[in-house]
Amino acid sequence: MAQSKRQIKLGAFLHETGHHVAAWRLPEAQADGGANFAHYVELARIAERGRFDMLFLADSVGIWHGHEEALNRTARVAHFEPLTLLSALAAVTSHIGFVATATTTYNEPYHVARKFASLDLISGGRAGWNLVTSSNAQEAFNFSRDAHLAHADRYVRAREFARVVQGLWDSWDDDAFVRDKESGIFFKSEGLHVLNHVGPAFQVRGPLNVPRSPQGQPVLVQAGSSEAGRGLAAATAEAIFTAHQTLAEAQAFYSDVKAKAVANGRHPDDVKIMPGIFPVIGETKLEAEEKFERLQDLVHPDVGLSLLSSMIGLDLRGQDVDGPLPPIPESETGKSRARLLSDLAERESLSIRQLYQHIAGARGHKQIVGTPAEIADHLEEWFIQGAADGFNVMPPHLPGGLVEFVDLVIPELQRRGLFRREYEGKTLRENLGLSRPENRFADGTHTRASAAD
Repeated sequence: MAQSKRQIKLGAFLHETGHHVAAWRLPEAQADGGANFAHYVELARIAERGRFDMLFLADSVGIWHGHEEALNRTARVAHFEPLTLLSALAAVTSHIGFVATATTTYNEPYHVARKFASLDLISGGRAGWNLVTSSNAQEAFNFSRDAHLAHADRYVRAREFARVVQGLWDSWDDDAFVRDKESGIFFKSEGLHVLNHVGPAFQVRGPLNVPRSPQGQPVLVQAGSSEAGRGLAAATAEAIFTAHQTLAEAQAFYSDVKAKAVANGRHPDDVKIMPGIFPVIGETKLEAEEKFERLQDLVHPDVGLSLLSSMIGLDLRGQDVDGPLPPIPESETGKSRARLLSDLAERESLSIRQLYQHIAGARGHKQIVGTPAEIADHLEEWFIQGAADGFNVMPPHLPGGLVEFVDLVIPELQRRGLFRREYEGKTLRENLGLSRPENRFADGTHTRASAAD
């Protein structure tokens, strides 16, 4: 296939020992991966060798607390805080981007703006913020609340939160810091800007005490797929991580969000849509299936039931696990994922047990078990057929699953002209094909800091 001008974008979505809930039990697993820095250094270097656009770390400011009887069987209860980890990884890599999750529900905009601006400077312009609204009910208990804000209210807060953060990122002109020793002028006064934001949720004066970064602003990523999440993403996000089971679902989401972006005055190419994929790779289809079954055999029933219960917002203990999934009531958990799993169970007539086995690895994302060519076929189809601009790759186990993707699938994509052989630039924006944002204060219509401030 001839080289295509449009290229697939790839994120390496890393969980501690891999995405499969039983990955930590494999004999070759780095069971302490969540708190092992050398493990993450190895993963970052593998992904960079494969020319991935970015590493992506999910996060929650609380343990994902499912059923008590399953808690001590999960490897995801303790791990590094992502911004601390990614700042360290920036020092041992040179091109790959770093995207970390930070919730708008239990943070303040100034904190988030400052931390991500710092990561962007440390990495030379390779940072991205994955904006989420908290869906883990346990987080509320760590921030003096008995329950989350309502789903709709979380998204109203998130919209304002994003506006404040982006405004703070424009606190300094690119050339503000002259650092002239002879004159004694450290920065140009006209290059410092005050935000003076006053809104329903936040009053933030600014300015930010971190300079503007090489890429202007960190890349803004969003992961919600509910109607509220789509609206937020279309208005603010530059990359969207999403989950789909079928090509038709992915195409519908893709066209809807791109249209919403245009309605918000944006170009559709300003938003890169990257569904998650969970690839289990074998030299033959049989080998891949055997690898997958090896992981499935390690899933404890308590863990599977707890995982499913937490994802749909309904305690399934006491239900007949070999019976159908009961109706899922409205809740304040992640609405789009609960709906996706309910639709999946109905479409494929899955029992509760079959459903939790199905999501033990991919958690609702697209699962592909096959050869490198079969996995590349799937990615090419979704990419060409208007369902994706790229993919967030979810290795089932680490480091092996990532190594297999880099060594087997990426060369296949490169042969087809679908993926880069070398990085296009030094910043995450350059590699994703995103424009560098202009400073909103450049036109002189906003407030400027003065010596009296």
